[in-house]
Amino acid sequence: MVDNLRLSLKGASVVNQEELPELCTVVRSLPHGHVACVLGTINKLGIPQLIESKKTRSRDLAVAMIVSRIINPTSKLGTVRGIRAETASSSLGELLGLSCGDKNEYYEALDWLLSKQMDIENSLASRHLKKGSLLLYDLTSTYVEGTECSLAAYGYSRDQKKGKLQIVFGILCNQEGCPIAVEVFEGNCLDHKTLGQQISKVQERFGISQVVWVGDRGTITNANILDELKTKDGLDWITALTKSQIRKLAEVDQIQLGLFDEQDVIEIESSDYPGERLIACRNPLIAQKNAQVREELLRSTEKELDKIEKATTREKRALKGADKIGLRVGKILNKFKVGKFFEIEISSSHFSYRRKSEAIAGEKILDGVYIIRTSVESEKMDAAQTVRAYKGLSKVEQAFRCLKTIDLKVRPIYHYLDHRVKGHIFLCFLAYYVEWHMRKALAPILFKEEDLEKFESSDLGELLQYQPSPIAKQKAGNKRNQENLPVHSFSTLLNDLATIAQNKIQINLQGERVTFDKITQPTALQQKALDLLSVSLICTQ
Repeated sequence: MVDNLRLSLKGASVVNQEELPELCTVVRSLPHGHVACVLGTINKLGIPQLIESKKTRSRDLAVAMIVSRIINPTSKLGTVRGIRAETASSSLGELLGLSCGDKNEYYEALDWLLSKQMDIENSLASRHLKKGSLLLYDLTSTYVEGTECSLAAYGYSRDQKKGKLQIVFGILCNQEGCPIAVEVFEGNCLDHKTLGQQISKVQERFGISQVVWVGDRGTITNANILDELKTKDGLDWITALTKSQIRKLAEVDQIQLGLFDEQDVIEIESSDYPGERLIACRNPLIAQKNAQVREELLRSTEKELDKIEKATTREKRALKGADKIGLRVGKILNKFKVGKFFEIEISSSHFSYRRKSEAIAGEKILDGVYIIRTSVESEKMDAAQTVRAYKGLSKVEQAFRCLKTIDLKVRPIYHYLDHRVKGHIFLCFLAYYVEWHMRKALAPILFKEEDLEKFESSDLGELLQYQPSPIAKQKAGNKRNQENLPVHSFSTLLNDLATIAQNKIQINLQGERVTFDKITQPTALQQKALDLLSVSLICTQ
C-alpha cells in the first residue's frame, strides 16, 4: 500500500481511472495562499511579539483578527464564522489552532489588544522614528451606526453622510508613510485641537524631543504654532497657508504673482510670519483644472439665472416681488457657490446680473497657487525638500483610502462602547501597518511606483507636475510588468493568491485509509508574490 501511495504521489498510474474517485477523495479544500502571505508577513514583522512576548490564545486571536481584516474585512461575527472549523472560509483557523471559539472570546481579545496599544505604538516609534524625524499627521472621520456611543457626535463628515453621527481619528506616519500611531477623538472635535495631544505623545511617550511636524492648513494653524509649537524646544513645522491668507499677501503685493510666468516656485518673506520661510508654488495643471471648473460653474449658474430673468419678463404669470425673485436667486447661488463673481440687481419687477470680471481675473491669478509655511531653515531643507515633505501628506491620505474604502473597510462602525470603537480602529490600524509593508514589497507586481524615491526629481518644476515613471506607465498600459507577469491591485492580488488551496486528501488503498494535506502548486505570478514577501506557503507559529 505504501509503495502504491509513493507511486501515486509521483504521478504514476497505479489504479484504473474508474476506481480513482473511490480511492482518492479531496475531503476539504480551503483558500490558503492569501492567508500564508499575510500571516507570513505578520510573523516576519514580529507583530505577535510586539503584542505579547509569549504565545497565548489571546495573542493568536488578535493575530487572527488582523489577518481577517486584510483578507476579508467584515463584522466581528463574520470574522468568527470565517475562522471556526465548521464554517471556515480559509485555512486561517487551522493554522492558528483556532478552530473553535465564539464572538465573546474575540471581543475579549479585542479589548485585550487595545490595552496593549501604548506599548505597541512605543515599539513602532522606536523602529521607525529617530531624532529630527519628519512626522506626517492628518485626520479623517467616519460614520457610526446607532446613537449609543458617547464618542460619536455630529460634525463635519468627510464621508458626506448627512444625519449620521461620526468619530474622528488621526494617524501619525513617518516620512515614508509607515503608520506609527493612531488616536480616536469625538466626532465634533476640530482638527487643530488634536495636535497638542500628539506633540505630548511624541515627546513624552516616544522620547523624541526634536521633530518636524508636517500637517495641512486645518491641522497646523496660527493658534497651534503660537501656543504649542513655538513654546516647546526642538519642534519645527511644515504646513500651508489658507486661501484667505494667500489672498491677503497678494493684496499687499508681497507675492509677485507675475513671477509665476517664469518659474513655478518663489521663496518669499513676510512680516506677518517672522522667522519663517514661505515657499509659493504654482501647479500649472491644477491651475488649468481650477479655471475649467470655475468656468463650468459660472456657465451653469448663468443658465439657471437666465431662467429667472425670463420668468420676470414673460407675459403670463410673470415672477414678481423682490422677495420671491431673491429667494430663487439665492438658491441658485448657494447651489453653485460662485455668487461672489456676480453682480445682482433685483427689484419688485426686474432682475438682471453680470459677471464681475475683475473678481474673476483676481481669482484666476491665484489658480493652482499654494504657499508652504515652514520654520525649518533652508540649510537643513531646501525648497524642493520642503515641498516634497508637504506633498508627503498624500501618503496619509492613501492610508485613509485603504482603511475606509479600498481594503480594510473600517466603516461603518457598529460598536456602541467607546473602548470597542477604539479597539476596532486600532485593529484596522495594525492591519494597515501590515498591508503597508506588503504593498511596498509587492510593488513590482502592483499598479504603483516601484521605487518612488529614486524616481523623484530634485527639479521643482517636475516635482509640482508629477508624472508617473516609465515603468508605472508601462504597467498601466499593458497590465504587465517588466517580467511579463500580470499586474494587480492589492485586493485582486489577494484574490489570486486565495486560489492556492490547502487540500485535505484521503486515499484508500488495500483497505487502509490515509489522510494528508496537499497545497496547490503556485503559478509563476503567485510564486513571484511569495518570493517578494519572502514567505512560505507552509506557515509556522
